[in-house]
Amino acid sequence: MSVAAIVLAAGRGTRFGATPKMLAAFEGKPLVCRAAEAALESEAAPVIVVVGHEAEAVSSALAGLDVVIVENRDYRDGLSTSLKAGFAALPEEAEAAAILLGDMPQIGTALVDWLIKAWRSSGRPAALVPTFEGVRGNPTILSMALAPAIAGLSGDTGAAKLLRGIPDVVEIELGDPAVARDADTPQDLADLAEAQASTTPTRTAE
Repeated sequence: MSVAAIVLAAGRGTRFGATPKMLAAFEGKPLVCRAAEAALESEAAPVIVVVGHEAEAVSSALAGLDVVIVENRDYRDGLSTSLKAGFAALPEEAEAAAILLGDMPQIGTALVDWLIKAWRSSGRPAALVPTFEGVRGNPTILSMALAPAIAGLSGDTGAAKLLRGIPDVVEIELGDPAVARDADTPQDLADLAEAQASTTPTRTAE
């Protein structure tokens, strides 16, 4: 049995301006490539990237990477459609999936691997969620046991709302702000780049 990875990269990113957010550069790479590579270099397999807005351009940016691209034609209907599309593409042997958001460029391979190991050592719960200062963040590890509930999601609802009603959720406080930092605007991305340049990763696989 394996743990797969799903990179959610279908959203419109309306607050980001004219440039498709997933194609914006962070340390010289498009955001979507950075997220995909973090997953590819981890133990997660396969790596599924869900695209939607500017699907052709985003898919082209991923050329040469060993990822499974899934196009979500319903991306305008909200985040839930991308999560459902990603789960629907998982192979039968997958026992869980690491869910990465394409706009969180500080998430690295070591963290993904650490969370997968933590999920296994915690007894393979329905979900494992990293937190920073008590606030839930990403990536999350979602068990295939949640597949029926995910299939029933609608609108702009991701895993966060789903997990509020699930008792079998393990939270792990990491003390790493990266799990709570995303880029909704160009300024957010600039702030993340500045933070990345001035700090070293605070969490490694131990």
